[in-house]
Amino acid sequence: MAIKSKISAWEFFQSLGKTFMLPVALLAAMGILLGIGAAFTGGTTIEMFPFLGNSFLQMIFNFMIKISLVAFSFLPLMFAVAIPLGMARENKEIAAFAGLIGYISMQLGTNFYLTEKGLLKVADTKMIMGIQSIDTGALGALICGVLVFFIHEKFQNIELPDAFSFFGGTRFVAIATVLIMSVVGLTVPMIWPFFAAGINKVGLAIQGAGIFGPFLFGAGERLLLPFGLHHILVATIRFTEAGGTYITEAGNSIHGALNIFYNQFAMGPEYVSPEVTKFLSQGKMPTFIFGLSGAALAIYKSAFLENRTKIKGLLVSAVVASAVGGITEPIEFIFLFIAPVLYVFHAFMTGLGFMIMGILKVIIGNTDGNIIDFFIFGVFQGFWTKWFYVIPVGLVWFAIYYFVFKWYIEKYDIPTPGRDNSAQAQEAVESGDIAGYAAKIMLEALGGKNNIVNLDNCITRLRLVVKDADLVDVEAVKSAGAVNVIKLNNTNVQVIIGPKVQVLKKQLQKLM
Repeated sequence: MAIKSKISAWEFFQSLGKTFMLPVALLAAMGILLGIGAAFTGGTTIEMFPFLGNSFLQMIFNFMIKISLVAFSFLPLMFAVAIPLGMARENKEIAAFAGLIGYISMQLGTNFYLTEKGLLKVADTKMIMGIQSIDTGALGALICGVLVFFIHEKFQNIELPDAFSFFGGTRFVAIATVLIMSVVGLTVPMIWPFFAAGINKVGLAIQGAGIFGPFLFGAGERLLLPFGLHHILVATIRFTEAGGTYITEAGNSIHGALNIFYNQFAMGPEYVSPEVTKFLSQGKMPTFIFGLSGAALAIYKSAFLENRTKIKGLLVSAVVASAVGGITEPIEFIFLFIAPVLYVFHAFMTGLGFMIMGILKVIIGNTDGNIIDFFIFGVFQGFWTKWFYVIPVGLVWFAIYYFVFKWYIEKYDIPTPGRDNSAQAQEAVESGDIAGYAAKIMLEALGGKNNIVNLDNCITRLRLVVKDADLVDVEAVKSAGAVNVIKLNNTNVQVIIGPKVQVLKKQLQKLM
């Protein structure tokens, strides 16, 4: 498959946002382990269920807490490795290795500068992988990962004179990375204070918005989602000073709402602040668990009677993906393109959900905003999390979504699933829950393998770089099982599939 030599700015940010998902997925999973371990080692839980006080069970729960720290302790390193790994189009293993080497080299360069200037004991430093350096957190790791990606793209095919040919090609990537990133490390003590100041200003602006801060975050994240850029906003709040800074009892600085939450959560409920969790799971719950379920019911009730049975599987799977998996795209992309007004309403309600949960001082952390988070970080932790507020607010959200969606769909005759009796629409509806896609047909509808320059995926979407987007037959792609197709420009195309996208991607790769 041909590889495009240059990457557009749009494609760059799309790819960058996608790379966050690898460490974030691990973080979410480890957060669940931490939540279970903390829930079942708490004194209140043991009083309610004395058998949990068994020494063997407690050892297991404490072990779960301990191993969950792998994601929290080494999150910056994971970003530094995941970004070049995810963005590289070929020789991905070399890019990942270079990410590791680059991150270490940057710390060594910083350590050398501080040592030579006599600042090692004066500057705000931290032990990072055994190296005393400046803690640049996830943002520093992000910059490192991006720089390593460009180093990899620049030097992976380099040809050296015969005498040095052994060091050419992909071998030279690691060498160049060490040299360049160590120099970058030398500059960190000089430029990092300016970066930190800028991020702090963003954080102060969000915090200064008071109760509207969570609203702006929640609504902004939904509005950025169709463009695949929401991960950047989310990562900024979760992992940088923009999401807050917390000074531990040991004097260490913890940056980012999610990092702070996990640190406080591990110490005990009395340490967890609702000021931190207002940007986390609880804000999503009214919409993800209840609101979108109401929208799905409205779409079902608005469908023609003879089509309701056919679309039931599609809607049920979309609701399960949202409420249980925290994956909202399968239902959002049902109405995003045919009724953008409803999507704007949905973004507003998501932001409002964040604001209301913040006002009520609900304390449910983690990342997904689904039923799993609700129970593990809410119900199982006790009443101090104020999880009980989620249910009445959620029921109100369900009713609002249902009546607004049903009214709008019927008043403006929006062709949501089940309201279009054309042959092509019926074929798409009868494909059910997206499992009925046909890879061969879809490949041809995308313009054939010769039209595809690069093929990748995120959680729910195929992300393609094509030679000519005009060759992509949108309706044929949808008939092959896709929810929808987005042509971002003449070379970048996204195909909305759903949670089964990884399976489809592999089938397409085999055909190509």
